[in-house]
Amino acid sequence: MIQITPQMRVVVAVAPADFRKGIDGLARLCKDTLKHDPFSGWVFVFRNRRGTAIKVLVYDGQGFWLFHKRLSSGKFRWWPSDTSEPSKTLSSHQLHVILAAGNPVRAQTAEAWRPVRPVA
Repeated sequence: MIQITPQMRVVVAVAPADFRKGIDGLARLCKDTLKHDPFSGWVFVFRNRRGTAIKVLVYDGQGFWLFHKRLSSGKFRWWPSDTSEPSKTLSSHQLHVILAAGNPVRAQTAEAWRPVRPVA
């Protein structure tokens, strides 16, 4: 089982993906459209055109995991709409909110942890 941890990088594809694609097709999208290495261990998230399903692609060092969630009713309420970039980076917590069909922008969460820098 894969666990999405705070240390994982999450990349969300802005444009809808063709959900007939499997692991190989989505890995090709990562490389060609999103300009990221699908073997990096990052979490890649795709949405279908109607907004009723998402797919998550992750490489764990041995092989790919492909998760598919389709809502029984309704749509995913939030998705990045800025088409100037093909992808948007999110935190792992924001991905958890999306998986629950919520809006990660409106979620009230603690500030992301930042390393303490020594005072000179």
